[in-house]
Amino acid sequence: MSFSFPSVSLSRLLRVSALALALGVAPNAWAQQGAFTAPDTSFAGKLSLKTPVAYAGETVELAGEGFKPGQQVTLSRGTRVLNAQPYIADAQGKFTAALQVPADAAAGRHPLLVNVAGPDAAEVFELKVSPKLELSGDKQARAHGAPLVRGLYQSAYSARSNAVFVTSAVGRPPVKQSELVKVDPKTLKILARVTPQTAPAPEARPDQPAREASVYAVYGVGVDDANGHVWVTNTRQGTVAVYRQSDLALVKQFPAEAVPHSRDVIVDEVRGKAYVSATGETHVAVFDTRTLEHLKDIQIDSAQRGEKFTPTSLALDTQGGKLFSASIGTPEAVVIDTATDTVEKVIALGHATSAIGVGWDGGAKRLLVVAQGSDNLLIVDPASGRVEHDVPVGAGPLNVAVDPVSGLAYVSNRASGTLAVVDRSGKVVANLDGGTLPNHVHADGKGAVYAVNKSRGEDDPKGDRITRIVSKR
Repeated sequence: MSFSFPSVSLSRLLRVSALALALGVAPNAWAQQGAFTAPDTSFAGKLSLKTPVAYAGETVELAGEGFKPGQQVTLSRGTRVLNAQPYIADAQGKFTAALQVPADAAAGRHPLLVNVAGPDAAEVFELKVSPKLELSGDKQARAHGAPLVRGLYQSAYSARSNAVFVTSAVGRPPVKQSELVKVDPKTLKILARVTPQTAPAPEARPDQPAREASVYAVYGVGVDDANGHVWVTNTRQGTVAVYRQSDLALVKQFPAEAVPHSRDVIVDEVRGKAYVSATGETHVAVFDTRTLEHLKDIQIDSAQRGEKFTPTSLALDTQGGKLFSASIGTPEAVVIDTATDTVEKVIALGHATSAIGVGWDGGAKRLLVVAQGSDNLLIVDPASGRVEHDVPVGAGPLNVAVDPVSGLAYVSNRASGTLAVVDRSGKVVANLDGGTLPNHVHADGKGAVYAVNKSRGEDDPKGDRITRIVSKR
């Protein structure tokens, strides 16, 4: 996590004044104490949080770089000084420091004043303190898991094949290790697997060496039981592909940039369409699942002036004919009419920073949204646009799925390594061990939820596993 430092505003200078008062420096004494020496006009200092998650009462590691050698850094929250002894930049303008997060720190994003002396500067560093939920409720569910392959991303259940299809991709571009895996839903044993085709190497620029080829690595996944297909997103190449469920034979590989930075894919079997979110852009692409042709792009405009609606996850209300997505760049969700493939409304979410995962509760007719930046689950009435429940679920939630049998929502919290289980009243009824880096959850519609996680390396015994969970409630 890194932070940029914009220019100092008047309000921030006022906070510096408040800090001076807290330290016992009277305003009329500033001139005598040299408070207006030449400022650091080329200030480029940056702070970053090296600890994966910050919790109240625990110690986190900070790293500073880009400071002038010898500059002294003091942090404060309001008038509360957090480090009694200033951090001092070394000859390379760097420092590392341990910071004790106060035990009474509320969960949320805290603006910390970065007061720099010698030469002087000031900035604001945002520290996110996440809610810490203890593990609980493991006896309320039957769960068993198994290792699969490296780099697990998403899963989707097919009733037609009675199988779970799982995507995997390892590393950063050029990605050369990726598989689509077909798994038995009960035993979790691999039934079939395929490595995607090799993708053309990107064209090198004149001033760069030739780029290596990669595979059409698979990330998002959705099943089409009407046609016996599996749709996947090839995020790195900005496109999609279709495989046959029975033997994982490739049916069609769409060309690169068909859907820029394609993330999620979901299939409306009733209307014969596949929807793909173009994360980083402002649209959802629509494909015909019978002809395998690109039909159109649904443009989504943010209701916030000057902002962009950037779609991420997708959820489908097949019966009601609605498609949902959330924007990672704005606190908004969208409702799309799947009969006309037009935007019906954009909903303001309020307290949602980096909204990323969505789920649909058909029994309660509620939209569920998880936000990675604000560590919460929002339960929303899409008809009225009202947020009914705002639930802290853990650190860095990525995805949410609703089990229609129990009515429970399962949230994969990547940063805290947990699966929060939430009922329709917004109560956390269980918080399960999700292993290393929980990445995705998917409900089969029959009472089982499948969770996949990623690993921190090849020798991580808790990573790259699939887990089947059935509630006892």
